[in-house]
Amino acid sequence: MYTIIRKSLLELVFSGSFMKRWNDKLRPMELVEVDKQGHKMITAWLLFMLSSRNLSLDERLRLGDEIVEGGLFDYFYRLVITDIKPPVFYQIKANPADYRKLTSWVLDQLRPRVTPLGEETWERMTKHLMNPVDGTPARRILLAAHLFASYSEFKLLKTLNRADDEMAEIEKSFVDRLRGLEDLPGVTDLLAGNESVLGRFAGMCGHLRFQKRWSQTPRIPETSVLGHVFVVAAFAWFFSLEVGACRARRQNNFFSGLFHDLPELLTRDIISPVKLSAPEIADLIKAYENRELQRLVMDPLRTNGLADVAGRLGYYLGQETGSEFTAAVIENGRARVTSSTELSRDCNRDELDPKDGELLKMCDKLAAFIEAYTALRTGITSDQLTQACWRIRQQFHEDPVVAGVHIGALLADFA
Repeated sequence: MYTIIRKSLLELVFSGSFMKRWNDKLRPMELVEVDKQGHKMITAWLLFMLSSRNLSLDERLRLGDEIVEGGLFDYFYRLVITDIKPPVFYQIKANPADYRKLTSWVLDQLRPRVTPLGEETWERMTKHLMNPVDGTPARRILLAAHLFASYSEFKLLKTLNRADDEMAEIEKSFVDRLRGLEDLPGVTDLLAGNESVLGRFAGMCGHLRFQKRWSQTPRIPETSVLGHVFVVAAFAWFFSLEVGACRARRQNNFFSGLFHDLPELLTRDIISPVKLSAPEIADLIKAYENRELQRLVMDPLRTNGLADVAGRLGYYLGQETGSEFTAAVIENGRARVTSSTELSRDCNRDELDPKDGELLKMCDKLAAFIEAYTALRTGITSDQLTQACWRIRQQFHEDPVVAGVHIGALLADFA
């Protein structure tokens, strides 16, 4: 079976690493679109967890699909209209005729890259973008997450732009619009910031943008851990669609991708040669990560009415199964290790709450490959980047099919 995913779609997702944000303001660091999207979708997951507590399985899965797809569709749209400032875009959106003209043009630009995902996905994307009704639960969650992630960026540059007359108005707009969504569970906590455990955790996740990947290797573009996890999550979603994953499985794959590097909040992005230098070193790092994760993240969540959030994070991070890259299902309330073969053959059912391991690991390596490949294509010559591309190509040359995905054929497109 040959993959339906193409190089052009993967590069479209990664292109947000080049897209600068707040580029008309003085900034303490470069803020890029893919980082903001990572923070937005982490926040959307938190709001989704709280809003779905009393829903049936089918209702929860339907809402989860709408949130993930809606977030990806909005991201694609944003990539195309990159040069339109928000105030101008909101004026265009207020005029239905103008908005439809702009959106038709955007869809024309996206069609060649997105249609390989299938006609049904394309139809859902067209419907989502052409009919921006903000009143649905999924759209309201995505709007709140978008506002919180953007407001978090604003706070980073606020003190550097005190002489800018726009700043007070921009901040008021963020706060007023978030307060207008306070009927959504969790939004009040987001506004409370560090005074709330949920707000503190959401803000902490945003700090992953400060941690640069490949920190010892010059690259263009530089990428952060926050942007990387979003890219991995998006890849996991696309490949889950390709292999026919059930709704629970594809959502678990997306959110596992989004959180798979969460421990790096506590340890930084430790390069693979250090992690793999000796088994004792790897074990030491893992033990430290688990201890600090419990102390700084899990325990505060559990003791403040968010045990379900902590439990779900634990499942994504493989705390019961030993690794975030282990395939698993939930049986009798406990996580059980399984194999990719069993997962696809016998466990691809919503009620088993399955998540992939090999597929997620493959997406992690594919994202690293694209980071290195793109840097080389932009003219950065480096032994580390060249060797990384070669190692990943070799691995998938020897084992070209991973979790039902023909990754070897896909990498062959990257000449």
